Amino acid sequence: MPFMPRGENRRSACSGNPTMWRTCSIFCAWSLLLLTEVCAQSQRRPIFTCGGNITGESGVIGSQGYPGVYPPNTKCVWRITVPEGKVVVLSFRFIDLESDNLCRYDYVDVYSGHVSGQRLGRFCGTFKPGGLVSTGNKMLMQMVSDANTAGSGFLAVFSAAHPHERGDQYCGGRLDKPSGTFKTPNWPEKDYPAGVTCSWHIVAPKNQIIEVKFEKFDVERDNYCRYDHVSIFNGAEINDAKRIGKYCGDSPPAPVFSDGNQLLIQFLSDLSLTADGFIGHYKFRPKKFPTTTIPPTTTTQPVTTRPIPLKYSVALCQQKCKRRGTLESNYCSSNFVITGTVITAVMRGGSMYATVSIINVYKEGSLAIQQAGKTMSTKIIILCKKCPFIRRGLNYIFMGQVDEDGRGKIAPQHFVMAFKTKNQKGLNVLKNKRC
Repeated sequence: MPFMPRGENRRSACSGNPTMWRTCSIFCAWSLLLLTEVCAQSQRRPIFTCGGNITGESGVIGSQGYPGVYPPNTKCVWRITVPEGKVVVLSFRFIDLESDNLCRYDYVDVYSGHVSGQRLGRFCGTFKPGGLVSTGNKMLMQMVSDANTAGSGFLAVFSAAHPHERGDQYCGGRLDKPSGTFKTPNWPEKDYPAGVTCSWHIVAPKNQIIEVKFEKFDVERDNYCRYDHVSIFNGAEINDAKRIGKYCGDSPPAPVFSDGNQLLIQFLSDLSLTADGFIGHYKFRPKKFPTTTIPPTTTTQPVTTRPIPLKYSVALCQQKCKRRGTLESNYCSSNFVITGTVITAVMRGGSMYATVSIINVYKEGSLAIQQAGKTMSTKIIILCKKCPFIRRGLNYIFMGQVDEDGRGKIAPQHFVMAFKTKNQKGLNVLKNKRC
């Protein structure tokens, strides 16, 4: 039998059998399409590394390995620079980091400038903030991850813009005159736009403080102000430890007074519902030196909102189990105030460990709140299992302290009572109280 090359043999087999020929043709066509698609995807999909220096009019930034799970125990820094005379506009297209109400574990920080710049925000979980705008032509992003839970990370885009090029999307800035006004974009002609972040940094002389009053206020309502909201901070940066309050809904907040000569007001709208917005006014006031500046005597305990270390003991639980005071008298001394439904209650040793589905948060303090969709919950330890006595499925008002892990702790002297709808009005009044 004469020698026939392998390729000739295949062609002859395909040509001699029409069915085989069609099968060969389809297989080759699919193989070619698949190869083309793989090549195209490899060309389109960028590879994201940990940090870097990025220069240009626009660009894309992603967490290391995005869209795969980001690695643990990393700290990545991206330095963005656009042409002189322009500002950086940053928008998150996707974010999925470990969720925590204080963003203590995995988070992305965004700063205006590269060195000692103002922090524009700290972000975690899956909430996408609105557009972030630097004051100059530089911006810094820093992502930190711990050793535990991880997600898919983030994807963000940046572009260069002239300082006021964004029109109704641009807001915020430094306010250092003795009095002034700040308002949401489009006020009062139409609703504020979706997807914006505005930061007003108010700076008074060192011997003065700042008073802020809202004349009109209408921001998307939510029991926990998770979506559109206004946050006010003592100092020059977004720091949850220095947050005075977080506001939303259609009732103007009570007047706010700074502790020192600087105040930061941040407005954030998400990418869905919007509302009328707000207009607020500020003015500088002389700094008063109340008698509390005199060193306290040994019989006076300074007021503190820091967690008080509490733990179970036989002596603690031998105290008389009787609720003391009222909602009003216990509000300021409590680190957290919430209403919620007891979902689980398990006894361990002499204490009761409860999971509470939150109805409303009136004072968050350093309480760790978990979120799944629109449901929020927290962990509370009743140090003495029968004082106060709680039952699964019932609603309560909880006032107590917080331990170093963010869990609520309630001792016999703390205030807990059954929650009824009529209590809500009084709690709303207390929420705006300045302690």
